[in-house]
This record gives sequence, C-alpha cells and structure tokens, in this order.
Amino acid sequence: MATMVNFHAHPDDEAIATSGTMMKAAEEGHRVVLVVATKGEQGEPAAGALDPGETLGERRATETLEAARIIGADRVEFLGYEDSGMAGDEANDNPACFWQADFAEAVGRLAAILAEESPEVLTVYDPNGGYGHPDHIQVHRVGVEAARETGVARVFYATMNRTQIRRQMAEVASMAEAMEEIEPERAQRVEEEDFGTEEADITHAVDVSSYLERKRAAMLAHVSQITADSFFGSMTDQQFADVFGTEWYVAPGSPRRGPFATDLFG
Repeated sequence: MATMVNFHAHPDDEAIATSGTMMKAAEEGHRVVLVVATKGEQGEPAAGALDPGETLGERRATETLEAARIIGADRVEFLGYEDSGMAGDEANDNPACFWQADFAEAVGRLAAILAEESPEVLTVYDPNGGYGHPDHIQVHRVGVEAARETGVARVFYATMNRTQIRRQMAEVASMAEAMEEIEPERAQRVEEEDFGTEEADITHAVDVSSYLERKRAAMLAHVSQITADSFFGSMTDQQFADVFGTEWYVAPGSPRRGPFATDLFG
C-alpha cells in the first residue's frame, strides 16, 4: 500500500479535478489524503444553501467532508488560510488569504503533513493553476517546494486538457451553448491561451470512467456551489462522461514520447 496526497485550493476543486484518481487509488488499497488550503469563503452560495448564522466557509468545509467520504479519502486537512478570490478581486489583498501567506510558513504547514504521511505521490496544479486563480497558483508553488523539502519524488500537476475541451466544444454545439448560457465566465476562460495544458504536453491520462457516478455525487456534495441546474449538474450522462471520464496530469521534467501513461503510482 502506498500513500497519495492531493493538495487543492478550495472545497469542490478536489471533486472536479482529481476525485476519480483518488477513488481509483483508494479502491486499489492505497491511502488517500486530501489537503485543502482554504475553505472557499469567496464563493457564491446557491440560494438557500446556508443555515441561519452559518458562514459559507463552515458550509463548504462540511461539504468537503461529505465529498471526501464519497471519494474514500482516509484523511482531510485544511491549511487554515482564507480564500483569495479571483485574480484582481479585493480579496487578493486580505492578509489572511492564501495568496498573501508567508511562503515559508505555508510550505511548512504542508510539509508537516507530508512528513507525517510520507506519500509516494503528491498532486498539485499546473504552474498557472489551471486558469490563473491566485490560490491555485499558490497551491502549485507551495506544493512543489514542500515536496522538495520532504523528498516526495513523484509530483504530478493536475491540469485540464485544453485541446480536448476546445475540440469537444467545437464538435458538440449543445455543450458550448450550455456553457455560454449557464457559465459564460467559464466559457471565456476556455478560449484563453493559459487555460489548462495542450494535449501534447500532458503525460498522464487516468481513466476514471468506472467512477463517474461517484464523481458526480462528490461534486454535487458541494451543494452550495454545484447545484442540479448548474453547468456541471445539468450535464447529460454522456456529456459528463466525455468531460470527466479522464483526469489529466503532467509529470514535470518527463516529456511524453508515446502513449499517455495511465497510473500515477506506476
């Protein structure tokens, strides 16, 4: 049995980006640890999602624990920072936010967990954090340095296959139209050159098609953010399989010269 640590920025990031890989690892007998930098305080809660007196951070932490249960994670830890918001938001200047964190201190918090767990695998985000979110970029920076300090040899960048997503949007008009209508900001990001990673630069493609029902359930556990009528929640089974049936990673310093590798532990 080996250990995998998945480092994420906000609640629901784990469900969207790496939950299938985490489920696969757990099913194969590996220990799965989820570390989340913030509680996603800058998210926009769905109408009626919060109980009286409940903060969004409290709600999202509870949702994370439920998603982790569905995934099969053995341990969940929050690093204790606040959500920095999108690039350019006033929240970027909050001294308690992850973007403003003392770098050495943040590395130390994650490194302490890595030292306890001695993982064979650590996942973070690609250098641009997928789409330029400050907290995602900070996850990359902090995660890479904490891995270096604690000797984690196998570090993978969870990313999005930019080539595939654009191809799907071009081929399936209904998907592009739904994204434009329901989540226009997300649709705009897909067109930007720093969104995700080109397929030629991706090294690992993990087939998670066997876990799609549970992956959707883990996403919908974050009910304050992902509702049944949201873009993700309203996908047909086929659309969901097309978009989320594979999770993509980059092994830094190991360019792909043939087929995708399929196992982060291999």
